[in-house]
Amino acid sequence: MAYEDLRSLLRALERDGDLKRVKAEVDPHLEVGEIVDRVNKAGGPALLFENVKGASMPLAMNVFGTDRRLLKALGLKSYGDISDKIGGLLKPELPQGFVGVREAFGKLGSMVHVPPKKVKSDDAPVQEVVLKGDQVDLDALPALFTWPGDGGSFFNLGLTHTKHPENGVRNLGLYRLQRHDRRTIGMHWQIHKDSANHYQVAARRGERLPVAIAFGCPPAVTYASTAPLPGDIDEYLFAGFVQGKRIEMVDCKTVPLQVPAQAEVVLEGWLEPGEMLPEGPFGDHTGFYTPQEPFPALTIDCVTMRKRPLLQSIVVGRPPTEDGPLGRATERFFLPLLKIIVPDIVDYHLPEAGGFHNCAIVSIDKKYPKHAQKVMSAIWGAHMMSLTKLIVVVDADCDVHDLHEVAWRALGNTDYARDLTVTEGPVDHLDHASYQQFWGGKAGIDATRKLPTEGYTRDGGWPEMVESDPETAAKVDRRWKEYGL
Repeated sequence: MAYEDLRSLLRALERDGDLKRVKAEVDPHLEVGEIVDRVNKAGGPALLFENVKGASMPLAMNVFGTDRRLLKALGLKSYGDISDKIGGLLKPELPQGFVGVREAFGKLGSMVHVPPKKVKSDDAPVQEVVLKGDQVDLDALPALFTWPGDGGSFFNLGLTHTKHPENGVRNLGLYRLQRHDRRTIGMHWQIHKDSANHYQVAARRGERLPVAIAFGCPPAVTYASTAPLPGDIDEYLFAGFVQGKRIEMVDCKTVPLQVPAQAEVVLEGWLEPGEMLPEGPFGDHTGFYTPQEPFPALTIDCVTMRKRPLLQSIVVGRPPTEDGPLGRATERFFLPLLKIIVPDIVDYHLPEAGGFHNCAIVSIDKKYPKHAQKVMSAIWGAHMMSLTKLIVVVDADCDVHDLHEVAWRALGNTDYARDLTVTEGPVDHLDHASYQQFWGGKAGIDATRKLPTEGYTRDGGWPEMVESDPETAAKVDRRWKEYGL
C-alpha cells in the first residue's frame, strides 16, 4: 500500500539510507537547484534541506528521483503492478475508444476503497495552522530560482485544484507557479490543460475562479496530478486506486474546494477574470527555457498548514531529472488504457530524452498493408498523445525499450520515400522547435517489415534477420565455462 503522507515516506527513506539531511544553510537562488541536479543525475538519495535561506520550513527534494523511490512511495514492486490491475478490470469486455476508458474508470468508482473520503477540519493535519489576509507571506515558503535565465522564483510541485464553473467537475493538475510577491502567484496554465479551460469558462461568465494549491501531498495524489486523464475523470478516484485506500479530503477554509487532509501546506485564493502578469522565462523539463508570457495571477487569501510543515519541490531541466520516474510510471500505468483506444498496440515506449511527448516508439503485430500508418493516425487522435511529434512503429518482436534495437530497425527497415509520414497538428505549449506556437510538423516512421501488398516487390521478398543457429547457441551456453572467457 502506498504511503498516506509525505513525512511517513521520508521517515522510511531515511531508515533505508535513501534520504540525506542537509543541515548547512543553502540558498534557494541557484544553489539548491545545482545541488539537486547533480545528486539526481548521479542517482543519489532524496534530500531534506533543513536550513533554507529566507524560508521558515524545510524543503524536501529528489523524493521521486529514482524508480526505486517512486515505486516505494506508491507501494509497488514494479510499475506493472498497476497496469496489470487496470488490465484486469478491463477484461473480459475490453471496451474500445474513449467511452471505453470512461467505462473502465467507472468500474474503479464502484470499488469502495477508491472514492475520496471527507473528514472534518479537526481531523485534517493540514489545517492545524490557518493564516489569512495580511498574515499570508509566500516569502516564508522556499521557492526555487533554479536556472540563471529564470524570470523569478518558482514552486514546482504545487498541486492545483479547480472545478468547472458549470458542471462542478474538479481537476487536479501539476503546473509551475511563479511567486510574484508575498501574496501573488502566476498560474502557468497551458492551453491544453483542464484548469485553463475552467478559467476561460469562468471569465466568459464574468465570474472569479476558486483555486487551491496543495504542497507535500500523499505520494499517490502527487502522482495522480501528473497523470494524463480525460477531463471528466476525477484524479482523486485514480489516486485512491493507486494508493489502495480512500484519500482523505477536507473542505478549504475560504474557497469551495477540497484538498488532501494529509498535505503539508495549502494556498487558497480566487482568480479574477482578466488579471494577468508576465510569467517566466523558465528552464523547463524540455531542457530549454520557455519564454515569458502573460498568465493569470492568483491572489492568495489564506494559507493552511501543519504545525511544523515542510515543502516538497522538484528540479526540472535537461533530462534526466526527477520527472523521469513519473513519466515512466505513466507510460506503464496507461498501456492498458492506450490499448483500449488503439488495440493494435503491443507495447510502447516514451523516451525520457524526448520529454515523454516528443517521441513514441510503438510495436504492433502487423497484419495488413499500411498498418503502421493506421496506428500513427490513431495515436495522433488519442487525447494527450495527440501532441506526439515523432512516432516510430516497429514489429512486435522488437523491444521498444531497447533504443539500440529500435534504432537498428528504424535506420535499416525504412525507405524514406515511402515509409516516412509527415503531417501537421497540435504540439505541446512548451515546444520551442515549432515555427509557430501550439502547432507544427509531425513525422511517423514505418520501421516494420514491408509486405508485397504495400508495394515491396524485390525478388525474394523481405529478408530474414541474421540470427544464431539455435543448436550451436545452446552448445556454447553449455560449454561457456570451459572457454575460460
